[in-house]
Amino acid sequence: MIELDSVQERPRVPFSTVLASVAGLWAFYFVMTTLRGIVMQLDHQAEMLVPRLAVSAAGAGVTLILWLLMRPFDMKPLGLRIAIVLLAGLPGAVLIAQINDIAFARIEAKMISVLGEDGGVRIQKDGAGNILVDIPGLPPVPPVPPVPPGRPEPPSLSDDPTVSTGRSPPEDVPPNAKRIVRVNAHSDGDGMSHWQEITDVAIARYFLLVAWAALYQSLVAGERMRGAERRAGESQRAAKAAELRSLRYQVNPHFLFNSLNSLSALVLTGKADKAEQMIQTISTFYRRSLASDPTGDVPLAEEFAQQRSYLEIEEVRFPQRLRTIYDLPPELESACVPGMILQPLVENSVKYAVAPTSRTITIRISARAEGDRIVVTVSDDGNGETATGLPPPSSHGIGLQNVRQRLEARFGDAASLVTGRTEHGYETTITIPWVRHER
Repeated sequence: MIELDSVQERPRVPFSTVLASVAGLWAFYFVMTTLRGIVMQLDHQAEMLVPRLAVSAAGAGVTLILWLLMRPFDMKPLGLRIAIVLLAGLPGAVLIAQINDIAFARIEAKMISVLGEDGGVRIQKDGAGNILVDIPGLPPVPPVPPVPPGRPEPPSLSDDPTVSTGRSPPEDVPPNAKRIVRVNAHSDGDGMSHWQEITDVAIARYFLLVAWAALYQSLVAGERMRGAERRAGESQRAAKAAELRSLRYQVNPHFLFNSLNSLSALVLTGKADKAEQMIQTISTFYRRSLASDPTGDVPLAEEFAQQRSYLEIEEVRFPQRLRTIYDLPPELESACVPGMILQPLVENSVKYAVAPTSRTITIRISARAEGDRIVVTVSDDGNGETATGLPPPSSHGIGLQNVRQRLEARFGDAASLVTGRTEHGYETTITIPWVRHER
C-alpha cells in the first residue's frame, strides 16, 4: 500500500518496508560475518556472537537515523539525494566503527592475554594501540664494538636501566632486572594506529550504508511509479465511469419518451384503468432503475426483472399483440451484467416487431452459459422490418450503438454483440465474461 503525504501527495515507502530492508541488511551482515569466522576457524566465535549482535542492532539504528535524514528529500533531484547519502553516511559509519571497537574490546584484550601466556610473555595494549611485550630473561645484547681512534664516542642508547645497551648495568640496578621491548604492531609509532583501525572498520560499514541507501532509492522509485500508475488508473476509471453514466442516461429518456407516448394513447382512448396500471408499472420501473449505480453491474436476475417490468408496460399498450418468454437458468441468476444493458434491445423488438404488425409477436429473453462466458439473447418472431418495409438499422441504430459502446467500455474486447435476421425473425446476442455477483 502506498502512503501519501497529506500536503504534497507524495508517494512514501511504507515504514514496514523500510524496517524490513534495514533488518534484512544487518541480519545478512551478522550471518555472513559469523560464517566467515567459522570458515576461517577463528577463536572465541561463541563469545563474539553477543557483541556482534549488539553491533548489528546498533548498525540498524544508525541506518534508521540515516533514513530519517533521507526521507525529506525523496522528491528532490537525484544528485541532491546522492550527496545527502554520501555525506550523512560518513558520521554514521564512524559511529558504527566506534561501537564495534567498544563491543569487542574485552574479547580483544582476552585474545592478547591468551597469546602472551602461550608464548611465556606478558602482552598488553596501551591507549594508542601499541602492543607492549614484557619478556623475562632476555639474552644479553652483544657488546658494542670499540670506537676507532679519532672518532667521537656515540651517545648512550638509553639511560633506562631496564633497556640493555650491552654495557654493564649501573651498580644500583639488580642483575636480574627485566628488559621491556616495545613493539608497535599497527603503525610507525606516530600514535594513530587506533584511529587507523577505526577508519578501516568505518570504510567497510560506510559501503554497507551506501548499499542500503541505493536499495532505498530504488524502493522510492518503485513507489513513485506505482503512484503514477494508480493516478493513471483512477483517471481512466473516472473517464470510463463518465462514459458509462452518459450512455446509461441515454437509455432512460428514450424509454420515458416511448412510455409517455403509450400513456398518452391510453388517456386519449379513454382507458383510464389501463393508464393508471401503466403509471404504477412505470413508477416501479424507475424506482428500480434509479436505485442502482448507473456505472455498476447488476445480477442477471435483476436485469431480467427490469425488462419484465418494461414489457408489462408495453403489454398495456399492445394487449393482444405482445407475448413474452423468459429463460434464465438458476445458476446464471447471480451473473453480473451492466445495468439496463438489455433495454435498447427489447425496445427495438417492440418498435420493429410488435408495433408495425397486427398479429401476436413473441419476444424471448434467454441466457445460457458457454464455458466461462455468458450468452444473453433477445429475439422476436417478427419480420424484422420497419413500417416502411425496410430492415432496421442493425449496426447504426442509437439503441444498438449504445449497447455496443457500453459493452466495450465495460469489458473491452472480451464482449461481443451480434444482431441480424434469423429463420423465425430477428435476434440480438450479447456474449460477455461470466462474472459472479457477490451478495
